[in-house]
Amino acid sequence: MKLTQTLELYPDTRVTQVLFKSVKNAAELRQKAVEGKINGALINPTMLVDPFQVLVAANKAFHLHSIGKMKTRSLNSEIIFSLSPTNNISEAFKRFGLSDRDDSVLVVVVHGKDELQAVADVTAVVDGQQLPVDQVSSLSDLERIRKLYKVTPQEETCGSLLDAVVCRMAIKDVM
Repeated sequence: MKLTQTLELYPDTRVTQVLFKSVKNAAELRQKAVEGKINGALINPTMLVDPFQVLVAANKAFHLHSIGKMKTRSLNSEIIFSLSPTNNISEAFKRFGLSDRDDSVLVVVVHGKDELQAVADVTAVVDGQQLPVDQVSSLSDLERIRKLYKVTPQEETCGSLLDAVVCRMAIKDVM
């Protein structure tokens, strides 16, 4: 159900993703996240193509965190910001963060290899049905994703939507 992966550059660090649908307490979760009472990033899965997209964002966010170059105040907010194709932090939260009306959420927790309790603590407060993370694409709004990342039909003939999204996430600091 959950997906835990090791960051290649940081072998003692893990990224765990847990997907929920039919979430009944989105407003409460968002409020706890704003107050810093949840140690995880709460992401709107309708804007995600694949779990790899989140792994890329978490890897970038953790790297910036480790070298002291984050643009946001916390690692969890940096993960959400890293998903965005633009450098506008508030826009990233509107598009990728959990809103009060959302009925699904992807919880992302960055933790040490022996800190599994951190994941349990966050997922315990979510009132919803857990899904396998690889089903995130079943919740995706592909048209909104294409529009946000400005992916053309021609571009998808030579690569996947995931390729286009990850490329735009990666180059936003350069452009």
